[in-house]
Amino acid sequence: MTEIHKIIIRTDTLSPEELRLSLRRKVNISLSDPVRKQILKSQETIDSILKTGETVYGVNTGFGQLANKRITDDQLGFLQRNLVLSHAAGTGSLLPDNTVRLILVLKIQSLSRGFSGVRPETVELLCEMINREVYPCIPAKGSVGASGDLAPLAHMAAPLIGEGEVRIDGEIFPAKEGFKKAGLAPINLGPKEGLALLNGTQVSTALALKGYFELRRVFDAAVLTGALSVDAVKGSDTPFDARIHEVRGQKGQIIVAELYRTILSKSEIRSSHLDCDRVQDPYSVRCQPQVMGAVLDMMDHAGTILWREANAVSDNPLVFPDEGEVLSGGNFHGEPVAISADALAIAASEVGALAERRLALLIDANLSGLPPFLVENSGLNSGFMIAQVTAAALASENKTLAHPASIDSLPTSANQEDHVSMATFAARRIEEIVDNVAGIIAIELLAAAQGVEFHRPLKTSPGLEELIAILRKGVPRYEEDRYFAPDIEKAKEIIRSRTIDALIEKHVPGWLTRSHTDK
Repeated sequence: MTEIHKIIIRTDTLSPEELRLSLRRKVNISLSDPVRKQILKSQETIDSILKTGETVYGVNTGFGQLANKRITDDQLGFLQRNLVLSHAAGTGSLLPDNTVRLILVLKIQSLSRGFSGVRPETVELLCEMINREVYPCIPAKGSVGASGDLAPLAHMAAPLIGEGEVRIDGEIFPAKEGFKKAGLAPINLGPKEGLALLNGTQVSTALALKGYFELRRVFDAAVLTGALSVDAVKGSDTPFDARIHEVRGQKGQIIVAELYRTILSKSEIRSSHLDCDRVQDPYSVRCQPQVMGAVLDMMDHAGTILWREANAVSDNPLVFPDEGEVLSGGNFHGEPVAISADALAIAASEVGALAERRLALLIDANLSGLPPFLVENSGLNSGFMIAQVTAAALASENKTLAHPASIDSLPTSANQEDHVSMATFAARRIEEIVDNVAGIIAIELLAAAQGVEFHRPLKTSPGLEELIAILRKGVPRYEEDRYFAPDIEKAKEIIRSRTIDALIEKHVPGWLTRSHTDK
């Protein structure tokens, strides 16, 4: 039975671990009493303002370019319903359930801060959709990241009013039918509720967080395979000397260099060539701390930005109950997410680019000192020749995918929304880039393990020997040409699995908690 993680929405922030678990497990979510009170206080403020007859954007006016249109009190419910229906204009494949679950968690957290003017029962219905695993069908495309993720969030909101579609246990139902099946009932939206549900950066943030969490695991795997490649080519560990990195002072570089030193310690292969005449290794081997350290710093920075955004209030206008005011601003603009997502995309691409160069080194007999293409009787056997071509194709594809999305902007809503972030695409493509990187790292794992085994009976370090043993449980040594693709997929499964976490934590105690507190 799948473990269900309980989340209670409090008056403080959701932790990175709660965000990660919302992606990877089923969750049960509820509101604490203090949160329910602050939501109610915000909604009562909206009710009080409406009684005065004051004009408030999105509450009793049209939206965007139509903000100067006053809506009569008897039409306020229709206004919010029409907003949801007209904005549910997304297209493309549907987002998977775990992504939708995180989107719902982020929207609940945002509305629960008590600045959005919604009713507690509306937020509680979102909670029950998660608890009963009723996931709105949200098309992946259609948001420009300002005013928030309007189209996808409209698809998220539509089932609340009995419209759109939901997915239950993998089966798609019309929203009303799905709600009935789950024991839920649609509601009529109150003043401002449609706008509060649609405004916000929850879709782009959820997509960026998903890519971020996947990148952290693939990053760890890339450090392991990079270290394995060092021993496969009988590289020097001098470039990992702490003194080199301390004088530069880059935090990530210092941390990663220590990780390489620890992982490579007690290697018989390294001890066997301490007195060799090689002066310097190629950059893809020697400069791993500099490149991977920069990636670690960028991941840490982007992770911090995304964690803040996950806990942010990003709809508009905002209700400030203590002052009795409603203020219109622009927290829906997704620029923090867009730039962070672009940074993650570039960082991930570099992880793959560096690994592909190590792979090219491994198969080149002139540089590696290993058999051509890492196979005996080359010529009759092609070995890793085309596997490296696959890695090169993936690395090249990432160069295009990593082009910054945030530098683009197209005006929308008749030029009222004249600068947008493109945060949703910026975030969505991270997952594809990371998957490509995982493929490259998988091929490097196969190649580096093969290279190390050419040095038998010498062994690499204990941690890396364990990694080879894990690989060999599912992938035998490459003695002669065979159908190659299944080997890559099995290695990729290892790269994407929790095995990598356990291996690093075993041989580098404290790594996951010291530098990966958000995994």
